[in-house]
Amino acid sequence: MDILHQDDSKKGMFYVVKDDKTLAEMTYVWAGTNQIIIDHTAVDSSLSGKGVGKQLVVKAVDFARSKGIKIIPLCPFAKSVFQKITEFNDVL
Repeated sequence: MDILHQDDSKKGMFYVVKDDKTLAEMTYVWAGTNQIIIDHTAVDSSLSGKGVGKQLVVKAVDFARSKGIKIIPLCPFAKSVFQKITEFNDVL
């Protein structure tokens, strides 16, 4: 499953599309030039329980590390992933 990414320097998202339908997405907004705020995560019921939401968070962490930026996880789901995976603390 491919996770796509789009960013317009004000906001962005990581998402999964199948048959022209967005099945999962995690959105964020930029807070200055060195932080993003994850504000929403949604996964279609057809992908529920398959770890897709977590994979979206992993992609955001990879993005943050590659850009040398930090993440503020306001979304309850993303926040719970960060609490469970301490290896992500470097981007908090």
